[in-house]
Amino acid sequence: VQLQASGGGLVQAGGSLRLSCAASGRTFSSTFGSLTMAWFRQAPGKERDFVAGITRSGADSVEGRFVISRDNAKNTVDLQVNSLKPEDTAVYYCAARIGGYMYISRSLDEYDYWGQGTQVTVSS
Repeated sequence: VQLQASGGGLVQAGGSLRLSCAASGRTFSSTFGSLTMAWFRQAPGKERDFVAGITRSGADSVEGRFVISRDNAKNTVDLQVNSLKPEDTAVYYCAARIGGYMYISRSLDEYDYWGQGTQVTVSS
């Protein structure tokens, strides 16, 4: 069971990035469509916070400039981040919650699997 995040980097304020998370392993191969997938981020010295999440029926994000999408055929979930700000600088983590829930939890404690994170740095 593995979540592999990618797409981070250094970008100027006002720019955009697209992060991607690929799920692999037996647990995900046949059940990915039923998972709640989410992105969290953690800045230095701060807690890990919810950014966006998606189920089979809907999506949620903390701001409209964070757009989450999924491709169940490819077992991937993407996060498009627009109008980047220096305060968006953080390590971004993807997470998966098993159980087929229809609501999107913003609590990191309710997620079962985590990727290794990808660094996003926004320069002013």
